[in-house]
Amino acid sequence: MSNPETWAVAGGRVLGLDPYCIVGIVNITPDSFYDGGLFLSQDEAVHQALRLFEQGAAVVDLGGESTRPFSERIDAREELRRVMPVVSRVLAARPEACLSVDTYKAEVAARVLEAGVSVINDVSACRFDPGLMEVLASYQPGYVLMHSLGRPEEMQKNPRYSNVVEDIYAFFEARMSDLVKAGLPEGHIALDPGIGFGKLLEHNLSLLKHVRRFFDLDRPLYMGLSNKSMWEKLLGLPAGRRQTATQVATALLAAKGVRVHRVHEVELTRQSLEIVQIL
Repeated sequence: MSNPETWAVAGGRVLGLDPYCIVGIVNITPDSFYDGGLFLSQDEAVHQALRLFEQGAAVVDLGGESTRPFSERIDAREELRRVMPVVSRVLAARPEACLSVDTYKAEVAARVLEAGVSVINDVSACRFDPGLMEVLASYQPGYVLMHSLGRPEEMQKNPRYSNVVEDIYAFFEARMSDLVKAGLPEGHIALDPGIGFGKLLEHNLSLLKHVRRFFDLDRPLYMGLSNKSMWEKLLGLPAGRRQTATQVATALLAAKGVRVHRVHEVELTRQSLEIVQIL
């Protein structure tokens, strides 16, 4: 089975994913693992979001709270203070833009969706704030259902699986069923295996090797491996030198059929994916 070619998002819109969909990352945080502090000011974040759209991003994902391993939590008020002005200014400049917000909080999700955001990208699978499921059912956004083994501040403490691929497959089946029962249509859900979220290097590599297993769930696969620490563990690369590893892995996953790629370097990724299509 191949990966679906469309993904329903808020406002009755449908994103075409064929041949690929690039999601650009803008972290409006002081402590994200790769670009923390670079786009903390409103002006810098807005400029970067618009720049990523110009480079070929179909979606730009805004994050107001770091979810890297062992990061600290912030409250909804602070998260909204960081994210809402950027959402408003980007949509004022580019009303047709498909914006995503990376949040697990129901209050934050409701506010940004009301403001015109199209996608909620949730590391928690609605487990940290159960009210989020009601918000999703009400607003009907695109939703990234991600697997994480616990909260960011604890997820890397001795993660264990019986079989990481099959365990996460079963997790996706169960959570999708819960979401559909709550009122979010299956066509709005994309699946993110959560590379680096409660996984050791061997878990991450197994997920990437066997990624086609998740195609059986008939939902778009949403892959976020951009510049992650697995490249340091595998190749000894510090944070500023992981771009080549990211591009090679992204191209290989695209060749396997993965359509949605969440990345920091949009222009490089577009070039990589164009080569995959040509060859």
